[in-house]
Amino acid sequence: MKKYAPEQLRDIAVIAHGGAGKTTLTEAMLYLSGGTDRFGRVEDGTATTDFDDDEKKRKISISMAFAPIEWKGTKINVVDTPGFLDFVGEVHAGLRIADGAIVMVDAVSGVEVGTEIVWRIAEDRHTPRIIAVSRMDRENANFKQSLASITEVLGSKACPIVLPIGSGEHFKGVVDIIANKAYVFADHSGKAMSEAPVPADLASEVEEYRGKLMEYAAETDEELLGKYLETMELDQEEFEKGLVAAVKDCTLYPVVAVSGGKMVGVQQLLDNIVRLLPSSASAAPAIGKANNGEDVARKPSESEPFSAFVFKTTADPFVGKINVLRVMSGVLKPDATYYNATKDKTERFGSIFFLKGKQQIPATEAGPGEIVAIAKLAETSTNDTFCDKDKAVKYPATVFPKPVLSFAMKPKAKGDEEKIGSGLARLSEEDPTIHYYKHPETSELLVSGMGDSHIDVIAERLKRKFGVDVTLDTPTIPYRETITKSIRVQGRHKKQTGGRGQFGDIWVRFAPLERGAGFQFIDEVFGGSVPRNFIPAVEKGLREELPSGRLAGFPMVDFSATLDDGSSHPVDSSEMAFKLAARLAVEKAWEEAGPVLLEPIVKAEVLVPEEYMGDVMGDFNKKRGKILGMESQGRYQVVRALAPQAEMFKYSIDLRSMTGGRGTFTMEFDHYEEVPTHIAAHVIEAAKKAKEAARE
Repeated sequence: MKKYAPEQLRDIAVIAHGGAGKTTLTEAMLYLSGGTDRFGRVEDGTATTDFDDDEKKRKISISMAFAPIEWKGTKINVVDTPGFLDFVGEVHAGLRIADGAIVMVDAVSGVEVGTEIVWRIAEDRHTPRIIAVSRMDRENANFKQSLASITEVLGSKACPIVLPIGSGEHFKGVVDIIANKAYVFADHSGKAMSEAPVPADLASEVEEYRGKLMEYAAETDEELLGKYLETMELDQEEFEKGLVAAVKDCTLYPVVAVSGGKMVGVQQLLDNIVRLLPSSASAAPAIGKANNGEDVARKPSESEPFSAFVFKTTADPFVGKINVLRVMSGVLKPDATYYNATKDKTERFGSIFFLKGKQQIPATEAGPGEIVAIAKLAETSTNDTFCDKDKAVKYPATVFPKPVLSFAMKPKAKGDEEKIGSGLARLSEEDPTIHYYKHPETSELLVSGMGDSHIDVIAERLKRKFGVDVTLDTPTIPYRETITKSIRVQGRHKKQTGGRGQFGDIWVRFAPLERGAGFQFIDEVFGGSVPRNFIPAVEKGLREELPSGRLAGFPMVDFSATLDDGSSHPVDSSEMAFKLAARLAVEKAWEEAGPVLLEPIVKAEVLVPEEYMGDVMGDFNKKRGKILGMESQGRYQVVRALAPQAEMFKYSIDLRSMTGGRGTFTMEFDHYEEVPTHIAAHVIEAAKKAKEAARE
């Protein structure tokens, strides 16, 4: 693959709802440009960018994949991203390094949930976009209805630059409004294309949209606007220059009609990617931090010091680790040593290569805008920055969404715990939205992801890649116990079995503390009623009882124990005797001081379209939740609420059901609260049964 200057590069993410045709369109662009010699299909597992076994099995994209497309002297680095929201972390990573995006909208369904969500991600990044109304060959395809859906959901800045000629099985060509030309396709090869007059029934629409596009172009520049207001016309060069500026500024989102499967309109889409979306050379300078903390700007130029950002990692037990990076400035060459500013380490690069699906294409060098892969870097991971050590810069990390669903994971075969740990470590390198840790109180291995399908894929990959079969269960709630009354009790341990006996006697005041205070031991012994050398044993005895409460075996928290009196025996008293006395004091306290269960409360922030507000708030009421507040964000509402963790483990599934997938949320631990009496009774009974079952 030949070298391309930054002016000749386009780094483009393809984003949309699952099933909108992203992978099919990517395959069509590859095939039409000569990048492949056959047209691969998702349904039969031959698509270039769906090569993973899980993707072939499920017939969906799970990870981003890459397709470098050479088109009319320009190289388009296509990043094909998953559409199912369980894998939305890949969209964040893909848009992080993209200079533009193609947003797919199904010609039958219009703007779907996933498209709406990835659009917001692109909006937050201010990514220039072309909207492709896809699958125009489908029965009931309707460009006008799709355009109305786009305008309603995605905003009024969308305007067609390509209109379809026909639809469904009669979709045979397109009108390029910018060039004011029509093209008809004789077959489904995408190559048998001929120029034709603009159909009479589309002439008025072409004129109307061309006028709108002229206005968008004129509004980007005062001189152009002055000329347009005076003559109501711009020449073709001025027109296209203004459109490029409008697209880059995100004041215009051009809309095209296309069918990847039938190869109609794909040429025009490629032409408009080259014509309208920003080149790598026109990208804004990349801003990072120098070692002294000051901002550093790196222009996308080969003459600048070298820098590159690692945005993706793949890990395979056989192939090893591959890091994928985008060169931001300077030139990257193989067989050289580069400085990882994030890790403060140097790494030796061997070969570098471009990725086309799973195919590796050797590269002799890579300049700004190029996306390349490097194998077997020992220290490097996603979000790292490479640069010249004497001109160091560190770019900000991609912020990935937090996981929303957790399961307790354990191996089916005894002794496979280590395999799970190493497997999850490798998988989380590939996918930063996978979180896992061993819960300090329940000792369960908790694995968190973006949804139930995401968790299923994690389990399947552990089995296929790392040879470990696992079970997934609802996590145990980390309940705690505390007291509600102040009380003074005696703990007296006396045992005489011939010879030296055991004697320890203490008086302890137990008192509740505020939530989160933990346990406090206070020594108020005066006069030596408890010898000083035994007081540490009393504290130790009390602390050893904390992990296992007397109510249901949960940790005891948020109370103080004040040792204020006691007695001893000159021969029979010992550290062990006073530890046992402390244990008896705890047992008495938990009988008499009003013990209660505490449960974790989480704070949730839910973003939903306004029409679902009633359902969401009603659901929080059912979940024993408390609404903290609401806030409007355009067509959406943000609901902030508190709810018991026990009610929220599967909230991602509940919210998807309530909102048709249009709601999103974040959730984090907030505090502990007393469990209502009727629910506590069930929890205590279940804990007792579990203990009895464990004994058997």
